[in-house]
Formats: sequence, C-alpha cells, structure tokens
Amino acid sequence: MLLFCGNEWYNGLSPEELQTVMAQSKVWFDRLKEQGIVRAGQALGRSGATIKQGRVLADGPFAESKEAIGGFLLLRVASQEEAVAIAKSNPGLPYGGSIEVRPVIDECALDVRAREMAAARQLAIA
Repeated sequence: MLLFCGNEWYNGLSPEELQTVMAQSKVWFDRLKEQGIVRAGQALGRSGATIKQGRVLADGPFAESKEAIGGFLLLRVASQEEAVAIAKSNPGLPYGGSIEVRPVIDECALDVRAREMAAARQLAIA
C-alpha cells in the first residue's frame, strides 16, 4: 500500500506547475491501472479523529502531525521492492510530497499474538 503523505505541498505550486504535476500524475496512475497493478485507491479528508482507550484524543485536521496522510493506493505487486520502485516514480515527489510504502498483511498482529498465547497455554497444560 502506498500512503501519500505531505503538508499540502501542492498549495505552493504555480498554476503551471500544478497543471504539469496533475497531468503527469494522471499518466502515472493510468499506466498502473492499465498494468493491473492498482487494486484500490482514494483520497482521504483532512478531518477525522484519533481514538485511544475509548477517548477522542484529537479531532482533525491533525495539526499536531508534521505530515498528514492524504490518500492511499493499494497495489497488487510481487514484492515490497516493486512497490518502492513504483512509489519512486510518482510525479509529485519532486514537489515535496512523500509516500510511505507498507505491506498489507493477511492477519492482524493481535490475532497472531492471541493464537500464540493460546498455543502456549495448551503446551503448558499438557
């Protein structure tokens, strides 16, 4: 998964630069889509909430964070290296954007830990 991060870097672009990066981004995205690499993607709003221990700690736009996640692109690739190469080719990077590359895993770490604990209890009992 590519997570698009930044501090609204696009606000500092001239109209010409904005038009250029938009056109380049469309070509970039369309190429990935045509190759069957893109599974899903969406822009994310600046508002939201951070929840911890059942309490709302922060309501968006998350001014306390240096970089907000502005959207995501879920890719179908063979390796993290392939995802990194795709991220490096994003036309917005030279203008100040950044992309975090993260694997999407099949199982939540909480589920893995619970299963490990259950197995350890059964071994201790036996």
